[in-house]
Amino acid sequence: MDSHSNTVVVTGFGPFRQYLVNSSWEAVKELYKRGLGQTIDLRIMQLPVVYQKAKEQVFKIWTTLQPLLAVHVGLASSAKALIILEQCGKNKGYQEMDACGFHPEGGCCVLDGPEKIESTINMKTLWKNISVEGIDIIFSRDAGRYICDYTYYASLYYGSGRAAFIHVPPLSKWLSADFLGKALQTIILEMLKQCGEERE
Repeated sequence: MDSHSNTVVVTGFGPFRQYLVNSSWEAVKELYKRGLGQTIDLRIMQLPVVYQKAKEQVFKIWTTLQPLLAVHVGLASSAKALIILEQCGKNKGYQEMDACGFHPEGGCCVLDGPEKIESTINMKTLWKNISVEGIDIIFSRDAGRYICDYTYYASLYYGSGRAAFIHVPPLSKWLSADFLGKALQTIILEMLKQCGEERE
């Protein structure tokens, strides 16, 4: 076990489009207050909604912190009261412009990278094992071909699959950042059980 193996990095995204407050980052900040137990060194980081910068920060996470697991949290504006567990990241199809008006050359995340990369976390098993009162959780195999999917693929690529992605809904009077932070804690602790089983 290496010296960084108790580090878990959780990221959220900054503002984009009409979302001046991004629920993903607000939820991650609430998670940080709660922590993941005494044995886990939890680090949090905000990623910009910019392809290249997000990818650079993800690369830095894996090269400098070498976490046991990196969990990326993003906002799914279409999900009104739904948390979505994403199983895999896709390499191509990134045509939508980011916050700076750019999209990756050739719509691709990693030149010559595999078409898709699966997380070592089994989201279907995770989905079966958890419930969070007050919100539905589903799992998905399509993270949406935007910054979320792009970031996820980059993290899976650099982290040899030891990454996970969770889509959260926008904040509303029914869904507070505190509530989402608590939900993230429940979900990530369950992910860590899977990591533990791998190491045994």
